[in-house]
Amino acid sequence: MDTVLCDELLQEIFQRLPPSSSYSVSLVCKRWLFLYRSSTTSLSLRLIPHPNLFPSLSSLLSQHPSLSSLSLLSSSDPSPSTTSHLLSLVSNSCFSPTLLHLRFLAGPLSLPSLSSLSKSCTRLTSLFVTLPRPITLTWLLSFPCLRDLSIVLSSDDSLDGGWVSDHDSFAVSDSNLGLESLCLVGIRGDDWGIGWLWRSCKNLKRLQLRSCQGIGGSYSSFGQSLQGLQELELRTCRTVVDMVLLKLSENCISLNSLLVYDGGSREGLLHFFTHCRSNLRKIDLRLPLDLDNSHLFAVAANFRGLVTLRLQSCCLVTGEGLKALAIAAASNGLEELALINCDVVEREHGLLATLGQHLRALRKLDLSHSEMLIDKELISMLVSCVNLIELRLRGCKRLTGAAMVSILRSCKRLETVDIVHCFGIESEAIEMFMKNSPRLRRIQVEEYKLSDAARMWASNKFIQVVV
Repeated sequence: MDTVLCDELLQEIFQRLPPSSSYSVSLVCKRWLFLYRSSTTSLSLRLIPHPNLFPSLSSLLSQHPSLSSLSLLSSSDPSPSTTSHLLSLVSNSCFSPTLLHLRFLAGPLSLPSLSSLSKSCTRLTSLFVTLPRPITLTWLLSFPCLRDLSIVLSSDDSLDGGWVSDHDSFAVSDSNLGLESLCLVGIRGDDWGIGWLWRSCKNLKRLQLRSCQGIGGSYSSFGQSLQGLQELELRTCRTVVDMVLLKLSENCISLNSLLVYDGGSREGLLHFFTHCRSNLRKIDLRLPLDLDNSHLFAVAANFRGLVTLRLQSCCLVTGEGLKALAIAAASNGLEELALINCDVVEREHGLLATLGQHLRALRKLDLSHSEMLIDKELISMLVSCVNLIELRLRGCKRLTGAAMVSILRSCKRLETVDIVHCFGIESEAIEMFMKNSPRLRRIQVEEYKLSDAARMWASNKFIQVVV
């Protein structure tokens, strides 16, 4: 039976299998193990220090000649020599000429290591690395195919990776890098070497800044790099959010997605929402003490094409602001609404019913962690939201089986539902819901709430159960 299928056909089958099947396939026989490894295109490894780490890793990598994506993550802080040795194994591997995506989080990299990598992995399009200080980024010129770059700046200032002074980057002429997506983590105000990057990035489409206290260069150069930006994420960057948003409103007219978590001032946010010239389609905000109704009024007035609105822990927002935004969005058809841990959902009775009446085109709704939300309020909204395909109610502790009956009656198109930590919803209601929901494809729920009958319905109807 083992010889009925040729090697090429087996490899084609293996490439179409989900990752969860890899362990089972590898146990069938040595031939299948060899063919599976030789056809694998993506590999993710978590490295644990042990005496035979290098020969074991080298042997494993040699058995995967078709890799195009590799992720290496260390469970500890390796020494600089260990980090260099690990990267050299990647550089000298059999798949290095065809490697497209590399995520290397096994310690800060030295300049010689990156130079060696650029000579062997000439087709890299995506790179995720940790770098020591001082910062210089002119080595990026050695990766002409790179389009997606993520850099974590090491917090250990004692490391010496063979880098030149960050001020030397000013002596290098500006270039035109092909980067389209950029993620920077941990920039400080004195990381001046980043300035060359802003001056050389003229094609950025997506930018993420995380835990940054500065931008590492002048805001004028930074602003010029934003001209064609389409997506921006700012996570825990309170000291720079206002200036970033100011430069964005001055230089960019193409932005369609904005995420701001834990940062910014009320005045800076209001100025951006009022003066932004882009037609934002997605807004995702987690601003417990910075977002209020004035911002929602500005969003309602300035962004008529809004498709997605996600608010988390926004304590100062009231029903007045949400109703104004819902009325403005009604004509354009808001498709996704998230009010996560927003106490206005519980505080103002009848609010959800009003929102539902204006937002009949909603396809995704997330009311997670509304601990005091009761059946009556949810049901009053779902009556109007008959087009939902995704509903998330995680942590809504007071909901009961009555809510599941209403979901079943109103949301005939529902494909995904999350009811984890909904302690009032019991196993009988879940069994009934899985049995009768016509389009359900995925449900997140505690395992102890799944009866044998519920498991049977999940199997018969191909419903993915996430516990």
